[in-house]
Amino acid sequence: MKILAIETSCDDTCISVVENNKILSNLVSSQEKIHAQYGGVFPSLAKREHQTNIVPLLIKGLKQSKSLIKGKGDEKKIKKVEKILERNPELFNNLKPLLENYKIKGIDRIAVTIGPGLEPCLWVGVNLAKALCFYFNIPAIKVNHIEGHIVSSLINNKKKINYPAIALIVSGGNTQLILIKDKYKIIGETRDDAAGECLDKTARILGLGYPGGREIAKYAEKFKKSKYNIKLPRPMIYDKNLDFSFSGLKTAVLYEIQKQKNIDEEYKIEMAHEIQNAVVDVLLKKTLNAFKKYKVNTLLLGGGVSANKELRRRLKKEFKDNCFFPQLKFSMDNATMIAFAGINSKKEVKWDKLKVNSNLKING
Repeated sequence: MKILAIETSCDDTCISVVENNKILSNLVSSQEKIHAQYGGVFPSLAKREHQTNIVPLLIKGLKQSKSLIKGKGDEKKIKKVEKILERNPELFNNLKPLLENYKIKGIDRIAVTIGPGLEPCLWVGVNLAKALCFYFNIPAIKVNHIEGHIVSSLINNKKKINYPAIALIVSGGNTQLILIKDKYKIIGETRDDAAGECLDKTARILGLGYPGGREIAKYAEKFKKSKYNIKLPRPMIYDKNLDFSFSGLKTAVLYEIQKQKNIDEEYKIEMAHEIQNAVVDVLLKKTLNAFKKYKVNTLLLGGGVSANKELRRRLKKEFKDNCFFPQLKFSMDNATMIAFAGINSKKEVKWDKLKVNSNLKING
């Protein structure tokens, strides 16, 4: 099985080609510098960048995987593609030369993220998949972005996984505990801000750079000893349920900073250290509670925040060899995880049945 995968759920444009579990191409075009000036992702701006970047990335990925050959286009079919992409004229204009001069060779399926994510961004990837599936007569596979993060810890992993397992997915848009048996079941999730969103927002309050999670971690690493004795709450840490809440932590940081007259470098370092510890404490406690309740064997970690060194260290200390982390390049959004999620998927559809669901649930 040779799969072309497309991921555009947020601000990273991602293309991958995987054949028989071998990664032939893994490309990511980041918009980080563009959104940094705003301190967050603007969906309309992200959509525009996806439309600009995705076809050149597609061509590069297909060439790397030796899946693109010279060939004459079908004018009638190209007219149909123009109709399919009528709401994305820039995307069509970028794609047209490829359709006129090349053919895709050896691709068995096209896997594409249909949700959850930012709807304008998701549609760019889905519309490209629709156009390619129609034009080259390739079946499509619908992939849930969260499932991609779940399987990301299994990419290039040669150790045996003992099921049932629990997945802890921690990113800017999602914080979930998912039970994995014969199917997926959400057993805990955030009631407001996701952990990554909290880190981004508190970093902005502190006047740190973007993305905030990385900046918080960078500052926290510099911490040596307490000078300001900062104590932040650990929201819902003692609740019996497995849900999360991080908006209260964000508010507590805001109040603490408003009380502080001198926001020097030492204060930022100590505050970043306490923010990171508060988030990790809650994630660890809830995950431990989930293990006890469901008597599982294995933890799979995924999502952008899975790159956090302190979170990995604490989880590894607790769960030892029963904890699986993604390689750092697969922690962030990427299309390789979408390809791997699509390999055994039964959600194969015709091109005209592809639709976006920005609030898609993993067990929905």
